[in-house]
Amino acid sequence: MIKSYWNKGGKQKRITGFVILLLLVLLFFFRDDYQPILLFLRKYIFVLLVSALVLFFGLRKFRNSARVGSRLGVLALLIIFFGALYVVGWHYKMYDYMKTYNVFNSLNKVEIDELPLTQNERIQPLRNVFSMANESVGETKDVSLPHLVRVDGQNKWTMAIQPSEKYVMQRISDNTEEVFSVSSTTPFPRFSNENRIDVTFSIGESLKFSRNTYNAVVQRFNPWMLFNHEPSDTFYMKNDKNEWVQVVSLIKWKGFFFPYPSFGGVMIIENGEHDFNDYMERILIGKGTYVSPDDIKNYPFLMKQNTLSEKVSQLEAESLKFLGGFSDPLPWNMKTAVKIPVMPKDQNQQPYVTDFNFSGSNSDAYNGLYHWFGLEPVGDERTSLSYSVFVPADGTDKLYYYDHATRKQGYAGVSAMPLKVKESKKEYDWTASTPVEFRPYIKDIAGRKRMFFLGTISSISSTDAQQFDGSATPDLVLIDSEYRDVIWIDVKHPSTWDQEVYNQLNEAWRSSEGIGYFYNEKPKDEDIMEQEIDSLMRIPKVEDNTEKINALQRQLDSLKAVGGQ
Repeated sequence: MIKSYWNKGGKQKRITGFVILLLLVLLFFFRDDYQPILLFLRKYIFVLLVSALVLFFGLRKFRNSARVGSRLGVLALLIIFFGALYVVGWHYKMYDYMKTYNVFNSLNKVEIDELPLTQNERIQPLRNVFSMANESVGETKDVSLPHLVRVDGQNKWTMAIQPSEKYVMQRISDNTEEVFSVSSTTPFPRFSNENRIDVTFSIGESLKFSRNTYNAVVQRFNPWMLFNHEPSDTFYMKNDKNEWVQVVSLIKWKGFFFPYPSFGGVMIIENGEHDFNDYMERILIGKGTYVSPDDIKNYPFLMKQNTLSEKVSQLEAESLKFLGGFSDPLPWNMKTAVKIPVMPKDQNQQPYVTDFNFSGSNSDAYNGLYHWFGLEPVGDERTSLSYSVFVPADGTDKLYYYDHATRKQGYAGVSAMPLKVKESKKEYDWTASTPVEFRPYIKDIAGRKRMFFLGTISSISSTDAQQFDGSATPDLVLIDSEYRDVIWIDVKHPSTWDQEVYNQLNEAWRSSEGIGYFYNEKPKDEDIMEQEIDSLMRIPKVEDNTEKINALQRQLDSLKAVGGQ
C-alpha cells in the first residue's frame, strides 16, 4: 500500500518522507514513553516467540484445511494450548517459578558458619520516619520514600522534599530544593535546621515530563539498554566531592529463556539549576552518568553503600527455596522450600536494611549495609526461621546466607513476633497500635552470639492504613528468637539494652545452657571464681626478703642502743 502511494507522484513522495521523518523524531524523543513496551517484549520474549510460532502454524493449518471438522479441531487445539499456557504459566505461576530458578543458578551464593553482629541499630522504622517527614513540610510539598544510606560515615535516612503530585503547575515549573538527612540511630530524629539540606535538583521523582527522574534516566539509555534496563529506587547521598547527588538503581534483565532481573549498575544525577543547556540535554540524550556494576569500584562513595534495588534482592532471597533442588518447591515436595514472610497492615516489608559487622567470620564480606531477609517455611502455620540472608546493599555479586534449619536451632521467625509482643502486654490497645518491622539484633552476650528481633510499637491511623504514628520516643521491644521471651527496653538508652536483656534472661540461660556471665559483669559463679584463683596462683611471685630486712633492722637497733650509752 505504501509503495503504491509512493509511486503516485512527487507530492505523495514528499508526504511519505515527511511522515517517516516525523515517526523517527517521535521514536527518538518519546522513547521514555514506549520503553515499557520494549521491556515487556524483553521479559517475555521466549513465551511470545513460542506463542507466535504456534499461532502462525495453527492459522496456516486452519486456512489450508477444507473440511469444517479439521478447522474446528485446529481451533480447539489452539484454545487448549493458550488456555494451558495461561493456567500453568500465570495462574500456577510456573513462569515466575522458572524465572526464580534462573536467578538461583546465577547467584554467587556463600554459606557462612557464623552470624555477623549488628551495629549502629536504627531506632525508627521506615514508615514512622516517612510520617514524621510529611509532618514537617507544607501543603505543596511531598516527601520521597526514605532510604537508609551512609552519609559522612553515619547511617542516615535521606529523602527529597519535592513538589507535590497534587499540584501540576509546581511539578512543571519548580525544582526539588531540599533534602532531609536524619540520623537512623537516634530516637529523636529532627526534621529541621541542619538536617534539612538546601540543595537544588532540576530532575526529581515527582517532576513532570523530561524533568522526571524516570524519564531523564530512560532518555539516557542507549538503544540496547532500552531493551534490557529499567530504573528502580532513587537514593540521595553525597559523592566523593561531598556534593549531594541522586543515585538511581538500575535493573538489568538477563537471559533468553525466562529472563530474570539483576543489578544493572546505577545512574548518577548531579544537583544543579535548570537552564537552557540543561533543557536541551534532557530532551536529546537525557541526564545522568551511567556506572556499570564492574565500574562501581572506581567510585568510593558507591562502595558499601545502599544502591541495590529491593526488587532484585527480594527475588534473590526468594530463590533460595531451590537449595533443596529444582523440584523441591513444587506442591508435593516442599521439604526445604522457603518464602519471604509478608507482614500485615501495610507496614514496611522485607528486606530490612541493616548494618552488619562480619569481622571474625569465615567470609570476605565487608562491614556495612546489607539487605536482610528472614526466610520461613512456605506454610502459613509455619513461622520458624529457616535462613538468614545477607545481600550486599551496594550490588556486590555475592549473597551470604546462614542455615538455621539444618543446624536445628529452632528459632522463631519474623512473622511469629507480633503475637508474642501483644501477649507480653495485654493492657495495650492493640486495635490502634501494632508492633512493626522486626529487624535483626545480634549481639555477643553471655558467652555466645544471640539473635534477637528489634521491633517498634507504632500507632496506625484509623482512616489511612499507611499513616503510621511518628512518635519521637516509641516503645521498643527485643525478642529472643530462641527463648521467645519479650524484653521491653529503654529507647533513650541504647547502651543499656544488652544489660536489660541479661537481667531478664540470665537465669533462664544459666539453667538451660550452664553458661557463664555477661560480657561486662564480674564473674560470680564458683567455677568462675576458681578460675580467678587459679589465675592468681599462676602470677609469678616476687622474691621474699622479709627475713633479711628484719635482721638488718635488729642490727640497726643494737647500734642505736650502744650509741645511746
